[in-house]
Amino acid sequence: MYFTKMQGAGNDFVLIEAGNMKRDWSKLAIAMCDRHFGIGSDGLILILSSKKADFRMHMFNPDGTEAEACGNGIRCVVGYVIDTGLAKAKAREITIETLGGVRKARLAKKDKVTEIQVTMGKPRFEMKEIPAALKPEETTSIKSMISYKTKVDGKELVLNLVSMGNPHAVYFTPEPVANFPLSRLGPKVEHLSTFPARTNFEVARVVNRTQIEVGVWERGAGETLACGSGACAVAVAAKLYNYTDNKVDIKLAGGVLTVEWDGSGEVLLSGPAEKVFTGEWPE
Repeated sequence: MYFTKMQGAGNDFVLIEAGNMKRDWSKLAIAMCDRHFGIGSDGLILILSSKKADFRMHMFNPDGTEAEACGNGIRCVVGYVIDTGLAKAKAREITIETLGGVRKARLAKKDKVTEIQVTMGKPRFEMKEIPAALKPEETTSIKSMISYKTKVDGKELVLNLVSMGNPHAVYFTPEPVANFPLSRLGPKVEHLSTFPARTNFEVARVVNRTQIEVGVWERGAGETLACGSGACAVAVAAKLYNYTDNKVDIKLAGGVLTVEWDGSGEVLLSGPAEKVFTGEWPE
């Protein structure tokens, strides 16, 4: 089985042109994503045909669970289909079907690098769409966004809830992100009973109106170098608090992603996607 490994801001994925192949993909994701006994990645992505878009992607987390949306994963798929010639040579817009809906990708040359901008859809804030299980008296509304206080392992957190097709809980801290105990608190926030489908967790520090520093704990993957949908959720929450302008650079451990949101329309995510290597997985 041939595969290609790609990365976007350090968020890395194993991509397979699945075609009509039948496998236990959840089990295979666990094996392939293992960084000691497998290829090592933040997810396994299948590239498939689609009746709704140019291509369809199906992503599995390292624990074998399925992901509804993945911004960096979409950009890696777009980079792959361009690099391999699966996409039309002169295409400037490519559509990708995901479990979270159809996403559009626009291509732009920046020096010698092809930068990929993905439309991530409109953020959602309703309890059932996140999903979250909270009583009204437990929440505060920040321009439709649900915010609530909780205590995790003795630390008080104000979690701002945003769905980008997948659930996110954003915590703003005044301290450098490196000082936050993400590896200790991340799994506890992910598995809070508040979130019936678990959640992704982002810790963010607003540097200025055009830059935010972010640390990520991904549902089903753990601490990662970047998360595209997470970067979008952080930018949305910051905009609703009026911490930032419409366009903001999200500085993650693996690199910088740019997010644009006007406060009402679709969220735009931009950044590079690069091939790391290709190989063959023994069966």
